Amino acid sequence: MRMWGINPKILCRQHLLGLHKELHMCVGWLNSKRPEFLQHWTKRKFADTRRIKADHEAVVLEMLARGYNHKSPLPEFKDPEWGELDLEFNKVDLFNRCEQCRIRSVV
Repeated sequence: MRMWGINPKILCRQHLLGLHKELHMCVGWLNSKRPEFLQHWTKRKFADTRRIKADHEAVVLEMLARGYNHKSPLPEFKDPEWGELDLEFNKVDLFNRCEQCRIRSVV
């Protein structure tokens, strides 16, 4: 589970669609009877519930710009305002993991 906190234009197809899925997973956890499962990720600075809506909107806009279909609106959820992203660590980690994202970041 990871919210990268990076402009979705930089993300390769796999990471863009993966982020979309994980944003929906975050909302699923928040709407479940056990929302504290998400706290494991927020404490490690991999997720920030305050960013879910804005990040989803940005991801959807990028998906549409690339010609992908989007048919899954984000469900309503109560935001407990958990988390903080380590943006620099996430950027370095993503670029170490994915050559395509690294290349897209300099183009």
